[in-house]
Amino acid sequence: MKTQNSFAYLEAKGKSKVWEAYAENCAGEEIMEEGFNPNSGYVYLALENGITIASSFGQEVDFIFYDFDTDEEIFFNSFEEFENYLTEQNEK
Repeated sequence: MKTQNSFAYLEAKGKSKVWEAYAENCAGEEIMEEGFNPNSGYVYLALENGITIASSFGQEVDFIFYDFDTDEEIFFNSFEEFENYLTEQNEK
């Protein structure tokens, strides 16, 4: 993971929300990368299980799933919404 000595206020707020969501929903999942996308403003944790937890400008987190079959990013407002999506996909 990248080490940085200081963070802007909204970046720090976003990081705290991302880590809180990780602790509540994904603790124990392997972290592939922690980062900041200057183009989107997202701070994020990319996990080995295929989900990314992200917050833009300190807002609530999004759970982002990358679908390798469709080359599409799918955004979810909650981890429960993401789990429901996976259940639906597995039932197809």
